[in-house]
Amino acid sequence: MEPHVAALSDSTYRPVWLDSGGRPDILASLEGNARCQLLIVGGGFTGLWAALQAKERLPDLDIMLVEQTFVGDGASGRNGGFLNTSLTHGETNSDYHFPGEKERLEELGLQNMKEFIETLERYNIDAEYEHVGHLSVATNEPMATKLRTQFEAEKALGRDVVWFDGDDMRREVNSPTYTAGLWHREGQDGVVNPGKLCWGLKETILSLGVRIFENTPVLDVTPDGDGMMTTCGGGAIRSDKILMATNAFRSLLPQIRKQVIPVWDYQIATEPLTPEQLEAIGWGKTRHALSNEANMFHYYRLTKDNRITWGGGGAVCYYFGSRTDQGVADDRGRFERLSKEFFETFPQLQGVRFSHRWSGIIASSTRFCMVPGVAFDGRVSWAVGYTGLGVGATRFGARIGLELLGYQPSDVLDTLFVKRRAMNWVPEPFRWIGVTLTRHALAKADANGGKRGLWLKFLDFFNMGFAC
Repeated sequence: MEPHVAALSDSTYRPVWLDSGGRPDILASLEGNARCQLLIVGGGFTGLWAALQAKERLPDLDIMLVEQTFVGDGASGRNGGFLNTSLTHGETNSDYHFPGEKERLEELGLQNMKEFIETLERYNIDAEYEHVGHLSVATNEPMATKLRTQFEAEKALGRDVVWFDGDDMRREVNSPTYTAGLWHREGQDGVVNPGKLCWGLKETILSLGVRIFENTPVLDVTPDGDGMMTTCGGGAIRSDKILMATNAFRSLLPQIRKQVIPVWDYQIATEPLTPEQLEAIGWGKTRHALSNEANMFHYYRLTKDNRITWGGGGAVCYYFGSRTDQGVADDRGRFERLSKEFFETFPQLQGVRFSHRWSGIIASSTRFCMVPGVAFDGRVSWAVGYTGLGVGATRFGARIGLELLGYQPSDVLDTLFVKRRAMNWVPEPFRWIGVTLTRHALAKADANGGKRGLWLKFLDFFNMGFAC
């Protein structure tokens, strides 16, 4: 057995975050019929943040939240825990889809992150937040040139960025593959434990009077007079309004199904590193949140107990027919590929074993950031499609979902970000063909020093050449 395969042999298929201690008991499912003013469908980040912000705005509002399995079981408990201020997946994406709004959206992103951190402090939510910024690394000269250009442009704008040449970068984090690095340290970006964030939000909204029902699948949503009727596995709920926070999971509403696709991402986590292993890579001193500057990029970070979580790269995949079943979730070939790439980056860690492997689905929209919407004469809203950058943006998405329902709306609803409809994904088989062609073209560009072929240039013309 090859060493990178052997390193996975004892791993458990479960997100490392769900084994980090402090997980609350799973609450009872809905039995019988119920009534509330606001029903939230989905117990991930968007649903939890929506319930909390609704209670802060209107403390007497009667709110129920239903979750198909348990809070944090979906993408919210399966991501890397990278906390990023951007609401639009970068300035280029913002300029194209929301012309003239870049500065406003940057301000909203900064405000959202400030309030995010303040919320953790106010309710004593121990999400293991570390204010480490974000560090992009180059693994070849074209990447280094691209990063250097970005550094000079951002430095000229007065941004708090730090440049590392190859030797400096390897002193920060020691990998023989690194040729340069660009550290973004402004703002409050960093990392969190996504599992503990979900659990902390869950306990907080319970304390504020929100009723939560887990193991409660939603089967149907229909108008009912001037309200809505939601049929669940164990009963029915009549509500005035509904906020759909299902993100990548198949929605009952066709409007949502057309605007997001489920893209699978895979991650692995090492056992806790010893002091000697941390010293060998030098990472334990800086604790940077890292990603490489490739199209099919890896992202990796240290946990509180000094494990390395490692995900992304060529393991990211969309399956024909928008599959989300267990048959593609535990794909050993994709985990083995991640393990092989891990040891190529850190050869000095040969012998380290992986304790956990897991996968999750990214809700990808055609505009590569959150897509809000409203239906049934303003009685149902949604915020979905964060495209892999949702740990921070979900709080803002929840805000938009609430305001679209009429709960203390603001002038944010007048922005193109909210008003402009995202293009629907094309139907199968064209969807699978297009995404697969793009994935292979992005991987080919990475192998050719970033040189983009005709297919990517065609997509770039429509601003759709992003890694999906």
